[in-house]
Amino acid sequence: MATDTTTAPPLSSSSADFSANGFSLHVTVYIAPEDVPKFMEAYKPVFDMVIGEPECVFFEVYQSPEDPGTISWVENWTASVEWFMKEQLPKECFKTYLAVTEPMYLKPREANILHRMGRDWLAIKDKQYPSGV
Repeated sequence: MATDTTTAPPLSSSSADFSANGFSLHVTVYIAPEDVPKFMEAYKPVFDMVIGEPECVFFEVYQSPEDPGTISWVENWTASVEWFMKEQLPKECFKTYLAVTEPMYLKPREANILHRMGRDWLAIKDKQYPSGV
């Protein structure tokens, strides 16, 4: 499991070819529960920018019910990890987000890159959330 506390998550695809189905980035951060609103405020511009990228086909954020300061998210990308490192991570909004949020970390951020297995292993239901959620 890759961890890093000073820059964006360290990513590498040297041992696998992620180009056919893209990749999935799973990130978890650990912050004090009272810092969650401040964290989410700093995170929102990055979320909005990323979901606007055509290569990002899925993005969902999660919060631990047992520890509200544990925030995780999953991003699925159709591009390569190399493209992500070159085209996405250098963007200014990431630098701003990291400058504000990294001091909140109680322990190092965890970031994992996973190979997407493809259409045969994908299911999306039309109604993921009840009305009004």
